[in-house]
Amino acid sequence: MENVLFAALTFLTTLALCEGRVVKVPDGPLVRVEGQDVAILCTVSNYEGPRDQDFEWIMVQAGTKYQIVSTFDSRFPDDLFKDRVASGAISIKKLSDSSAELRIKKVRATDSATYQCSTPSTDTTTSGNYEADVELRVIGDSLTVVPSIPKLAVSEGEQLELYCNATRSFSEHTSLSVTWSLKKNDVLTFGPDDKVTVGDNYAQRYVDGGLRLDLRGGGLYGLAVLGARPEDQGKYVCTAREWVRQADGSLTKILEKSEDMGKVTVTPTAQSMAVTVAKNTTLNMEDTLNLTCSVAAGNTAPLALEVEWLKSDGSDAPQVLIRMDRDGTVTGGSTQLGMFRVTTREFQLILQKVERSNSGQYSCRVRAWLPQGSSSKWYQAAEVTSQPVQVLVTQLEPEFTVSLSAATAPQFTYDPTELHCAVSDILNLRDDARLGVTWTYQDDTPGDVSSGLETIATLNEQGTLVPGSAYEKRLKSGDIALSRGESNVFKMRLVRTRTQDMGAYSCSVVAWSPSRQGGWEKAKETPSAQVPIRWSPKTPVVSVVAHRVREASSAGSTFEMSCQVTGQNLQNPGYSVLVRTEEKAGAASRKVLSLSPDSVLQLEEWTEPGRVDSVALEKTGPLEYRFRLYGAQLSDRGFYYCDVTAFTREQGGGATGSDAGAGTGSAGGTDWSRVVSGESNKIQIAFEDTGPVFNVSIHSEKHSVAPGETAKLQCIIEVQGASPNRGDVSFEVQWFHSGFHGAQNGGAEPLISMDRWGLVRKNPAASSSANQTAGSTPAPDCSLERSDAHTYTLSVHGARSSDAGEYHCIATPWLLAPASGSWTQGTQLTSPPAYVSIRLALWESVRLPLLYGVAAACGVGLISILLGLMCAQCCCRNNLHTPRSGNKLMDMEMD
Repeated sequence: MENVLFAALTFLTTLALCEGRVVKVPDGPLVRVEGQDVAILCTVSNYEGPRDQDFEWIMVQAGTKYQIVSTFDSRFPDDLFKDRVASGAISIKKLSDSSAELRIKKVRATDSATYQCSTPSTDTTTSGNYEADVELRVIGDSLTVVPSIPKLAVSEGEQLELYCNATRSFSEHTSLSVTWSLKKNDVLTFGPDDKVTVGDNYAQRYVDGGLRLDLRGGGLYGLAVLGARPEDQGKYVCTAREWVRQADGSLTKILEKSEDMGKVTVTPTAQSMAVTVAKNTTLNMEDTLNLTCSVAAGNTAPLALEVEWLKSDGSDAPQVLIRMDRDGTVTGGSTQLGMFRVTTREFQLILQKVERSNSGQYSCRVRAWLPQGSSSKWYQAAEVTSQPVQVLVTQLEPEFTVSLSAATAPQFTYDPTELHCAVSDILNLRDDARLGVTWTYQDDTPGDVSSGLETIATLNEQGTLVPGSAYEKRLKSGDIALSRGESNVFKMRLVRTRTQDMGAYSCSVVAWSPSRQGGWEKAKETPSAQVPIRWSPKTPVVSVVAHRVREASSAGSTFEMSCQVTGQNLQNPGYSVLVRTEEKAGAASRKVLSLSPDSVLQLEEWTEPGRVDSVALEKTGPLEYRFRLYGAQLSDRGFYYCDVTAFTREQGGGATGSDAGAGTGSAGGTDWSRVVSGESNKIQIAFEDTGPVFNVSIHSEKHSVAPGETAKLQCIIEVQGASPNRGDVSFEVQWFHSGFHGAQNGGAEPLISMDRWGLVRKNPAASSSANQTAGSTPAPDCSLERSDAHTYTLSVHGARSSDAGEYHCIATPWLLAPASGSWTQGTQLTSPPAYVSIRLALWESVRLPLLYGVAAACGVGLISILLGLMCAQCCCRNNLHTPRSGNKLMDMEMD
């Protein structure tokens, strides 16, 4: 029974501890190295009270407890630890509300002890554990690292050996790991527990077998790098780490030491490899070409060589003739061309029956390949090309002389030029050979920098014309023509020589011979001497003089102006004439009309309706142009002048245009090219305005009208000065109302208007009452009529209160020009405003309401009397009353 009670008590105690406060420290023992920093974590959970908990650390050594440090009591440390706590060598660091860390800097061997972490109780009941112990063992620093590299300088492809001797004492069960690193990048790490970790940059090389461990025991760790590369060069470091296994099986690093191993130098194969070919060779036709390519390399690693023979004529990139892969396979060979491997690093080129086309520069390009680790993969380590050797195949060259002469030389711009390139004294030219020519130009204008030769065109061995990029357009248009005469004379003709064509011309004749491959090869090329083409160009000048032919003395009269053109230093010119006008001298000009060199007339900025035919421009002589303006108006007053541009014909060229918009044209397949422009003197149109002067006023017989009446307003136009005939003037009249309706429309739209033809237009908003929106004020109901020639009467019918306000009219006169029959709009005239009010009489306003009120009162009174009588007769009569008899005495007695 006692055993059962004890078991139950134990179970309840355990359950209470599980549910109460829990203080934890790491599982021990903790093994650390003397001189290293130690940190021991302590956490508390399942507690009550405030979230922020305090911690105390106590050391238990040989049964004696020593207070070390506390989070809430600065006087907690014993004398043994006061100095170390004050200096910060021992401290406590709160990591959170429920965790703290004991930190000991440079732990001592005497610090080996049991450390106890406790938390003061903040719980309402005591439950769980309030302290936890962990053992700390401090061992001596016995780790030593001795690195060595047997060979600090290796060649690319050789093996690089790295050794690191790491030892320590076995006072405690610890593990070691060794790391080799280069330029702060880990290459490989061995340990702990014999685990191998490879750096990211070396993972593939490890898989390919390029990294191999050499474990000889006794603390000697070796790493062999198979096939060293240039990137393996640098300073290596060996790092040894000592690890201890924790209670949970994990490993913790307790010590780390690094030692420099030394700087390794890797000589690249490309730096040590040299490729050479025998000296220059001169051969005769049909001989055999034999060249040997020798490869020398400073490293002893096995190299796989890939060899190519290249050929170039010196003007283009080398071309591959034949190739041998690193496995000995030859590609590109033929019955005449072959390649052989003489020794391990010597390769021979054989070319039988050479011909002239085999002359050129020969070189040997070698690519060296090295194995990639222990796998079957290879990588290209170097590519070296030898210096080219010159191979010359001699042959009897054709000989000939080339001379260039100017058969036709220009004296002026656009004169023709013809050059003859003659081939003479021809020797050793085969019967099946052909001649070609290349024409070149060089600008010989004096200057600091001379321009290079520009190719005009080439006649190749097939007789095909190949134009130069800068002259392609002129050759296609026929402005430059190339031909060949019967006596080996090549001709070039410039149909129209331009100023920019001045310079030095030359020709180069090429003799072409058929090759064995079926094409053509260049046998000989001979250039001619340069021939200068130059003349003294004269600046083209154009001058224009304007004369007044007919004066515009008044409105409606005709103005006529003649422009005489004079041109100098122009070859077959054509002229475009543009008539301009300025309102004032120096003001911006306006284009009227123009006449192109091809006599095409075009209106420019003269777009006034009804006056399109009032201007004319025609050519009245070889160099004379006449401008007419019919029916001159006041708006036409100003200064008029001619703007003349001189053009010349250009074969096939593009047109350049003019200010008039009519400066280009085409005729016979040619276009006009602009040369020079000039302006004439200015002729003024300045007649006085002697026409009538208009004035407008407004008149109303009554300014106040009764509702429903008609209000009439008259717009009277007065003419002062010279009064025109009835048919020579017309008016456009608009009436405006500035009441509520006018304010709504901003006063922009007229109430009603009559144009100069007598057509009346009303504002759509005032056309009918049906168009009025709900709640809006209707516009006046009005009409407009012309009472006489100068009076326009506005009638406002059925006047309403909304029709009150200011009224004014705007009159625009139109004048008829007798000569041209065109109408001219005059200046708008605005009358002063006239106010119309709607009077409201008192009797008129209360008559109907008063009449209706009296009638209603009488009716109600009469109905009340009738109802009273009816009620008195029907409801108040006494049926029990007996009427008195006629005998008055009897009644009195009875009473």
